[in-house]
Amino acid sequence: MSAPTEAVPAATAALLADFDTGRKAALARALSIVENHRSGFEALLGALHARLGRARRIGITGPPGAGKSTLTTLLARRLRERGHKVGILAVDPTSPFTGGALLGDRIRMEQVALDPGVFIRSMATRGSLGGLARTTREAADVLDAFGFERILIETVGVGQSELDIARTADTSLVVLVPESGDSIQTLKAGLMEIADVYAVNKADRPGADRLRNEIELMLGLRMGSAHAHLPAHHGVDLRSVAGKDAVRKAMNPAKAAREAAAGHGDGEHWTPPVLGTVGVKDEGTTELLDALDRHFAYLESSGDLRTRRRSRLREQVVEVAEDKVRRRLWRDAATNAWLDAQLPRLEEGGGTPFAVANELLARSGDLMTGSSA
Repeated sequence: MSAPTEAVPAATAALLADFDTGRKAALARALSIVENHRSGFEALLGALHARLGRARRIGITGPPGAGKSTLTTLLARRLRERGHKVGILAVDPTSPFTGGALLGDRIRMEQVALDPGVFIRSMATRGSLGGLARTTREAADVLDAFGFERILIETVGVGQSELDIARTADTSLVVLVPESGDSIQTLKAGLMEIADVYAVNKADRPGADRLRNEIELMLGLRMGSAHAHLPAHHGVDLRSVAGKDAVRKAMNPAKAAREAAAGHGDGEHWTPPVLGTVGVKDEGTTELLDALDRHFAYLESSGDLRTRRRSRLREQVVEVAEDKVRRRLWRDAATNAWLDAQLPRLEEGGGTPFAVANELLARSGDLMTGSSA
């Protein structure tokens, strides 16, 4: 490991020494420090940063009741059978009474909870609306640095707003069930656009085949299959060697998407496969894991893995900078007093919020460039 560029406090160094020996208690302490942004969390993450990048991060999202926890448990079991160490971040709703996680996901994952090669951490959303806790990405960094080869990140299950997972994971798995909605719901933007792999869980229920076909239709239309290979307006396009086959695909975009997902497409783009699973019967999970592996192989070969991870680093820098600016401004008594003094002028129409904001930034240069957090 490369030496951190900043001095590590003695307490953090002691924790890292235990962390390096593989002690789960040290891992739990490190996660608590990071999750709660306790004193020394930046030094801890800085010391671990050089170790990152070895783990595959798989996000598992979808509406409530889709069976995400069951599939997460089954995937963890399959990964353990293949010899991988698995870390699980289960994001639960915040308790309105304690402010902590309700721990429902941890209870449902009891089948793997005692496996020494599996570590489960429940995290509370604490008001975050993107399906993840604010510090989920940093917690995944800690698991990565500890040596977990696969990190499964299960979102809270809030539906269309859980888009944070696409910015956190290498591969996003969207889990749906036949009751997820009609075709209009299926074609909505948001949740349906972040998937790298789809799982129609509880596929033994009525309507499962129809839902799979609707998703494949959406994928086919998004691929442009309905128009890209149609004959020219004034007759047959003689440039098309595929001819009738191209027209057939254009007239059946769902089948075109299915074939592309199975590896019969152009090979340059990833088409999400739509797989059927029955979690309670452990059916389809091996095929699901194989699809996740294929997607990661595609990311590596196409260069998209580096692009996604670089984007993730950039977003992290932006988020840290914004958080520091916000805290330095609004925890500074002089800044708050100055702002309060401007309010009468604003009330009387002697200025605008935009002008005051510009003045605030101009007078806060020293505060922004200071070394304090």
